[in-house]
Amino acid sequence: MTKFLLAVHVLAAIVAIGPVTVAASMFPPYARRAMAAPGDPRALSSVQLLHRICRVYAAVGLAVPVFGFATGSAMGVLGDTWLIVSIILTGLAAVTLMVLVLPRQEAIVTDLEEATGTSTTGLTARLGMHTGIFNLLWATVTVLMIIRPGSTTGA
Repeated sequence: MTKFLLAVHVLAAIVAIGPVTVAASMFPPYARRAMAAPGDPRALSSVQLLHRICRVYAAVGLAVPVFGFATGSAMGVLGDTWLIVSIILTGLAAVTLMVLVLPRQEAIVTDLEEATGTSTTGLTARLGMHTGIFNLLWATVTVLMIIRPGSTTGA
């Protein structure tokens, strides 16, 4: 059962978190292009699609910690330091996505749809920074999951 839970956890991480990190990283430059061409429907639809990918896969990504806890419990490692640090970093990544990335994407999409022109390059630059923090947190969690410091099975 442990191998099954681990496989589902890893697959969920790849399938759910991968698209969010890529789409969120692509969003700021595509948003800047759409701001530079206010009447271009293709530019707007690209930004809308990237935001939709981020929202949907963020929701699907909830399966990652669910299966992560189940796997950790089955392996008897829920009290291990590396896992506790991973859980904290996963929480920070989730908060970063939900509080800093998605709402700013939504504001930019709304602005582009309404063509109010209030979005600025500074907003997309900050969004890029928040997205980078989100991606760095996930990269750190991934490394911790692979090397498992202090684990007898870690590298």
